[in-house]
Amino acid sequence: MKMFSSAFASLMPSRPNAPRLSSTVLGATVLEVLVLAWHLLLHPSGITPERPRPGGRPDTGQPTDRAQRAGPGEEPGSGTPPAGTSSDSTPPVGTTRPAEAVVTPLGAVQGGGSDADRPVVLLHGFIDNRSVFVLLRRSLARHGRRHLESLNYAPLTCDIRTAAELLGRHVEEICSRTGQREIDIVGHSLGGLIARYYVQRLGGDRRVRVLVTLGTPHGGTAAAPAASVHPIVRQMRGGSALIQELRLPARGCRTLFFSFWSEWDRVMVPVTTARVDHPDLLAQNVRVVGIGHLALPAHPAVAARIRQILDSPGTVYAHDTAYTRDAEDAEDATFPSGPRPPIARSTTDDATVA
Repeated sequence: MKMFSSAFASLMPSRPNAPRLSSTVLGATVLEVLVLAWHLLLHPSGITPERPRPGGRPDTGQPTDRAQRAGPGEEPGSGTPPAGTSSDSTPPVGTTRPAEAVVTPLGAVQGGGSDADRPVVLLHGFIDNRSVFVLLRRSLARHGRRHLESLNYAPLTCDIRTAAELLGRHVEEICSRTGQREIDIVGHSLGGLIARYYVQRLGGDRRVRVLVTLGTPHGGTAAAPAASVHPIVRQMRGGSALIQELRLPARGCRTLFFSFWSEWDRVMVPVTTARVDHPDLLAQNVRVVGIGHLALPAHPAVAARIRQILDSPGTVYAHDTAYTRDAEDAEDATFPSGPRPPIARSTTDDATVA
């Protein structure tokens, strides 16, 4: 509780150059307080890890009637992909793809299933657990997502690289169990940074189709200086070796990045650090209005935008030119008009969530 209280102190508008108090600031602050109180009540329920169910669905301890999982216009109880079994022969994770490797940009959709069949992995932030995704998970399930996995990493985790390797093993197990070859990931705060390291530095882009980050310190954050006693917080500082490593070339990375950032996120200092800014990554930065750090994974407007991304992730907008992931290879990619844009480029903001 003490750690949460200290974290809450940083949510209040206290910067010298912060905008003057307005209804937006007041609304964002009140929302953060409500979300914090609600999350403190739910936090104990997320301490234990999920138990995978036969057929690929994890046991969350919540009702799992078929009608709730069926999407609009979808017959409840429609087929699920065949379940595999966990294998001890998981391919090794931990090598960076050579820059000269030939890859298919935004590779073909794999696994042969619909978007609803593709697993979505939810990865929480620092000193948190899977309970932070209760509302987002419910929203995704109600709109037809059949395989939702909330992963807890150890609260005493002291290294983002180690956590990313563990994530890689989890992803391989999920793909084996569900029969799918690709997954999508939604990461909040530190969870997004762990997922990005896995995708960008450990070859995880061969498994991760879409990575959505919510308030993730892609460029490092200067918030809460006293928390730097924790090694994982030091890795989230702007000048850390890990952040510098994420600035290295990532040519050929196939994952689509969608990063949500907010001007009222007091954990991200500066706030623009939550944007993906890398010349080799296909990224779309989404500005959020009137929502703070804790509310990002709980707000219905953010959930609606995430659903839209997961339902239509094949299109990334770069200077009004769309790229379709569902192509078999780079030559078959389709564009609304004009020549094919560069395979890897970072985009500016093209959407606002209010």
